[in-house]
Amino acid sequence: MNVCYENIRIVSPVQQLHITGYLWIKNGIIEYVGEQRPDVPNDVEILKGNDLVAAPGFFDMHVHLREPGQTHKETIETGTDSAANGGFTGVVCMPNTEPAIDSIQTLEFIKNRSANNIVNVHCCATITKARKGDELANMLSMVEAGAVMFSDDGGCVESADMMRRAFDYTSPFDALLTQHCEEHSMTKNFAMHEGSVSADLGLKGYPSVAEDIIVARDILLAEYCGNRRYHAAHLSTKGSVRLIADAKKRGQRVSGEVAPHHFILTDEAVRGYNTNAKMNPPLRTQADVEAMWQALSDDVIDVIATDHAPHTFEEKMVEFDNAPNGIVGLETAIGVACTQLLHRNVVSLDKLIEKMSVNPRKVLNLPQPLLQQGAIANITIFNPDAEWSVIPERFLTKSKNTPFTEYQFKGKPVRVFNNLKMVDCML
Repeated sequence: MNVCYENIRIVSPVQQLHITGYLWIKNGIIEYVGEQRPDVPNDVEILKGNDLVAAPGFFDMHVHLREPGQTHKETIETGTDSAANGGFTGVVCMPNTEPAIDSIQTLEFIKNRSANNIVNVHCCATITKARKGDELANMLSMVEAGAVMFSDDGGCVESADMMRRAFDYTSPFDALLTQHCEEHSMTKNFAMHEGSVSADLGLKGYPSVAEDIIVARDILLAEYCGNRRYHAAHLSTKGSVRLIADAKKRGQRVSGEVAPHHFILTDEAVRGYNTNAKMNPPLRTQADVEAMWQALSDDVIDVIATDHAPHTFEEKMVEFDNAPNGIVGLETAIGVACTQLLHRNVVSLDKLIEKMSVNPRKVLNLPQPLLQQGAIANITIFNPDAEWSVIPERFLTKSKNTPFTEYQFKGKPVRVFNNLKMVDCML
C-alpha cells in the first residue's frame, strides 16, 4: 500500500481543510497532504483523484450487527465487511442481540470478534438488564469496559421513572443515553405510519405523535436531571425535530440522528405491501421528509446514521403484518445522502461530511481522525458524482433487505483506509 492521489479534493471540517491537491498514503500512514506535488519515489502508485473526495473516515453510530445470537441475519464479520464496502471506517453496534449487550462479558465478546478489523466497532450497551425495562443495567462497569452509549434500542424505555433513574445513575460519569422514541401503548401491532396510505391498505398505523411524546418526555427528564447528555435515535417526524430544535435553543445537551431512508422515502413506498419498506420508525409523509431536510440544513439533526437492520429473505417474504421491521443501509448510505442532500443543495459537501464523519464522533466523545502527515490513515474516498444502480447481490451484508433495488444514485464510495489496512468498495 503506497499510493498518492493527485488533484483530489481533501475535506476535513475539524481542520478547516478544503483543498484540491495531493494525498500520499504509505503502509497505512499519511506521508503527505497538501496542494504542492510531493517528491514521490518511483514505487508509489499515482492515482487520478479528479472526481474524488478524501474525507475523515465515515462513522455510523447506529448499526445492528446481530451477533451474538442472530447470525443467520448478520455477523460481526459480514456487517463490518458491509460497512467498509459502504465507505465506513467505524460503527456502533446496537444492544438488541441475544443475549443483549448488558454485561462486560458480551462487550468483551464483541470486542474480541471485531479485533484487527479495518472497521472500528464500538458498543452501545443496554439501559436496563436484558432490555426488559424493569432493572437498570450496570452501566458504570460497561462504561469502564468501553461502552460508548446506552439504549434499549429495538424498543423504548417505557417507564418515565426508569428513564429518570438512568439519567441520575449515569450523572457522575456523564454517559450518553440514546432512545428509540416510541410510546408503545399507541403502536401495538402497528404495520406502518398512520395516515391515508395505511387507511387505503387496511394496515394498522403508528401515529407520529407516539414518537413525539417520548422525545418530549426524555428532553424534559434530561433537563430535570441536570442537563444530561441525550441522543434521539432515527428521528422520523416533523414534531420530533421541532422538539429537538427547541431543546437546543435552551442550551440542552441534546442531539439527534436521521436514517437515509427517512429523508428520501415516504409511506407511499409501502403500496404493494412491500415488506422491504417496513421499518420502525415507519416511513412517514412528504411533510416529514421535508422536515428532515430542513433539520439537516439547520443543524437541528446532527448525524446521519443508517439503522442498518438485516433480516433474511425468508423472514421478509411473508404477509406484511408478520414481516420484521428494518432494512439494510450501510452500502446505500452515501448514495442516498449524495443524491438527496448534496445534489439537491440541502447540505454542502463539508456539512455532509460533518453529518457522516465528524458529528457522530463528537456526539460520542470519540477522537477525530485528522488528515495530516504522520497520522494513521482513517479515510473515506468517495466519488460524489458517480452514478450507479443498486444491485443487492453486490452487497457484502449477509441480508439483502433493501427498498432501493435498481434505484439510481449519484454518489458512490470508492475506498477506505483504516488501521493500516485498505479496502476497495465494490458496489
